[in-house]
Amino acid sequence: MTNPLSQPGRGGQGLPTPPSGWPIGSYPTYAEAQKAVDYLSDQEFSVQDVTIVGVDLMQVERVLGRLTWAKVIGGGIVSGAWLGVFLGLVLGIFTNGNLFGALVIGIVGGIIFGLISTAIPYAATRGQRDFASSMQLVAGRYDVLCEPKSAEKARDMLAKLSI
Repeated sequence: MTNPLSQPGRGGQGLPTPPSGWPIGSYPTYAEAQKAVDYLSDQEFSVQDVTIVGVDLMQVERVLGRLTWAKVIGGGIVSGAWLGVFLGLVLGIFTNGNLFGALVIGIVGGIIFGLISTAIPYAATRGQRDFASSMQLVAGRYDVLCEPKSAEKARDMLAKLSI
């Protein structure tokens, strides 16, 4: 996926603008809409005239599991230890000291940092959010639009594609 604001010649001066064009296809998933545009590209159609638009946007929060103090502390230890390994290696490389000693200091410091940075936010919720989740922005459908000058040709080409 690319950033529409970075595309020269589309919209006005890098500001977000509503999509324009005629609908040439509508698909239930982004993957199918992307496949349609890829098909047009493979057929050497000028895909710079094509836009994929997510319609009926929804914010979806998928619950991953229950959080407990044991999981929070365990996660803090693991993430802190990884950070500590990285910092210990960097410290060991840029100093003339013992690499093993720098690695141990980095890991211990990382674990302490990881525990603090996970335990304080979890304690602050006071049981109001005892679950882990991930957020996604999804669309109910994905419309493929094309500039009017070539929309009919694109529609005919997509009719040959069976998705």
